[in-house]
Amino acid sequence: MWELALLVVGVGLLVKGADWLVEGSSALAKRLGVSSLVIGLTVVAFGTSTPELVVNVVSALAGKGDVAFGNIVGSNIANILLILGASGVLMAIRVQHSTTWKEVPFSLLAALALLSFAARPYLNGEGPAQIGRAEGFVFLLFFCIFLYYVFEMTRTVKGQEFESLEVHKLSLAKSAGFVVLGLAALYFGGRWTVDGAVFIATLAGISEYVIGLTIVAVGTSLPELFTSVLAAWRGDSDLAVGNVVGSNIFNVFLVLGTTSVIAPVSVPKGGIADLFALVAATLALFLCMFVGKKHELERWQAGSFLVLYAVFVAWLVVRGG
Repeated sequence: MWELALLVVGVGLLVKGADWLVEGSSALAKRLGVSSLVIGLTVVAFGTSTPELVVNVVSALAGKGDVAFGNIVGSNIANILLILGASGVLMAIRVQHSTTWKEVPFSLLAALALLSFAARPYLNGEGPAQIGRAEGFVFLLFFCIFLYYVFEMTRTVKGQEFESLEVHKLSLAKSAGFVVLGLAALYFGGRWTVDGAVFIATLAGISEYVIGLTIVAVGTSLPELFTSVLAAWRGDSDLAVGNVVGSNIFNVFLVLGTTSVIAPVSVPKGGIADLFALVAATLALFLCMFVGKKHELERWQAGSFLVLYAVFVAWLVVRGG
């Protein structure tokens, strides 16, 4: 009973935390002359990736690499198919040219790099793979390159006006306070949501990898879901897309990189197939930018993402892990 209450309270904190984070980060962006896209790719992406980071570090230290690996792969698939799908159904999402040609390909690079590292032992006939410390340092190096890119982009877009979002004027202290409160609520909300969901799923006899790939992944992705949906509802497409794409990059390069440096992360049975699903989802997002209205995720495309996510979950159930 306590675990169920923890789940309900956690979800409530996620909703409110996402609201505070969008409010505070948007106000900061307005005040500091930074675009919503940059804020979404950095502050919001890092904040909403905090639950993944916490869950993965705890899982790695506890020797539960299946949960850590499933959490990252499942979260990134959910970010694209479930979260962008839900956001795009509410309102067609206009995607900036730089996001189409730089941020989305960078997230595709992250997925392909992870697939390459995971599949290499199988191709060499060495059997099951793991993401070790060497791969972790490579991921962290890529993350530093991404931060440098964002820094350079900040210099070029600084001073641009917000085109789609009316941001409330808040003092610097109040804006920062909203961001801090939002991140704290997302952190505790994410942990409590996952704790409650994992306990309930364990009672049902589900494997740790499937728990990580589905319940834990969706639980830790709830901050991205609420943040992107709220941003899309308010008409801030940059924040909605930047949050998702930035989180996917953070999840692989920062979260999985940090986790594997602490302790090697095993690639469980079925992991390679799920990585192919992640690559396919990222490619689908990229291709949608050129089908129909260019540089826009239309409602019918977002709806198809939701259908694909339902198919993916059904496939996991049929596959049995």
